[in-house]
Order: sequence, then C-alpha cells, then structure tokens
Amino acid sequence: MLNAKPSMSLCLKGAALALAALLSACGGGGGGPLEYADRSRPNPTDYPIHGIDVSKFQGDIDWSQVAGSGVKFAWIKATEGGDNADARFQANWTAAKEAGVPHGAYHFVYWCRPPMEEMANFEQNAPADPDALPPVLDVEATPTSKTCHRHLTQEGAIADMRVMLEEMERHYGKRPIIYTTVDFYEAILSDGAFSDYPIWVRSTKYHPAVKYGSRAWQFWQYQSDGQTPGINGNVDRDVFYGSEQQWEAFLKQQQEASR
Repeated sequence: MLNAKPSMSLCLKGAALALAALLSACGGGGGGPLEYADRSRPNPTDYPIHGIDVSKFQGDIDWSQVAGSGVKFAWIKATEGGDNADARFQANWTAAKEAGVPHGAYHFVYWCRPPMEEMANFEQNAPADPDALPPVLDVEATPTSKTCHRHLTQEGAIADMRVMLEEMERHYGKRPIIYTTVDFYEAILSDGAFSDYPIWVRSTKYHPAVKYGSRAWQFWQYQSDGQTPGINGNVDRDVFYGSEQQWEAFLKQQQEASR
C-alpha cells in the first residue's frame, strides 16, 4: 500500500557519509537539515532517493544539469485555484520529461473557489501522462491571503479535499498524494483524516516524526534553501521514504496504474 511505511534498512555509516558529501556538493544549501545533530532519528542523507519541487519562481531551469546532479524526481507546480496556471509549468514539464527526470504535477488549493472549478483548472493544464508521478493536492492554511478570507474549519476543508482527491483519482487513474504543512496538518488532518492517502510532509527543522507523530509519510520536504545544478537560486529538496529498489517499484506501480 502506498500509505504503509516500507521496511527500509538505513544505509551503512560509510554509505551515508558518502551520500552526505554528494548532497553537500549538489544540494546542501546554507546549512540546515543536512546538519541535524539528532542521530536518534534518520537524517535526510539516510534516504537514498532525493528530489526537488519547483514552480515559476525557479525561473529557467536546465533540466539536463538537474538530471546529471543526481536528482531522482521533481514535483512541478501546475495550477492554483480555479484559473491560475503556473507560467513555467509547460516548459518545466516538457524539459523534465526530455531529461528523463521522473516528474509529477501539483495543484495549490485556493480555499475560496469551488473544488470542481479547481480540478477543472488542474486537468486542463496537467497532462494525464501514464509515465508521470501521481498528482499532488497541496493543502496549506493561507491566513495572509488578500483575496480569500474564508475561515477554514476541519469539516469544510475535509469536504472540499475529498471532492478534489476523488476527482484527481478518477481523471488520472492514480491515487493522489496530499502535500501539507505542520500547521494545516495539526488543525485539519492530525486526527487521522485521509490516512488512506499517501502524504508528503514539510518539515525543515525536524524529522517528520517530531511534528507528524506516527503518521506514515511517503515524501518529506526537508529543505527550502537547497542548491541544485541547473537552477539559479534556492529550491525545495525532498526525499522518498524507501530504498532504491522500493523507488523503482513505486515508479513501476504508477505506470501500471494508468494501463
């Protein structure tokens, strides 16, 4: 099951140190999570499959350099709300595919549009590519929004999310992934809502277990100021929960789901 934690043996000390050196060269960024002092929990460098997530804010990306740097996957912002498409999505999607980087699209939820309007926007922009990673629903609290002043309740947010998640799965034929932040998770999802969906968590200071408890996660966004060849400026960095073999099985599963 996508939402179940696979049993992963952590790297041997020598391999972990080698991977840490590689990541420091191509994606370490200014200190931060790659220097975790708490060795009682796995560090990002203990996971072998690393990727990035991007949007228009990364500008013109050289995807051949990204692929050559060891990046194993990329999440690409496609849409936001009911009528906003990321200006770099189509270019990023095409170039990532040409470079051989496994990639998927994500939709950022704007809580003041009807859920199906948001999904129509996403479906019009994000291709139903059988080789793509699953679609992602990015759910975050947006209290500083100048145009959406909706007070989110757990009941209302869950109802909207259910509509969007079910529509994503119907259209793309793959179980969607939920991306969330600590504050949204604690307010809306921490009592077990959508526990049957894989989750991608943001936690740039701690291992996910510190803020998300026992909730099984599939992807972890561990850094917001990473550096990657082919990208000017900072980029978010992520890891997959699993071994290289489990990653290959995950990719194969996505291809089979679309047949």
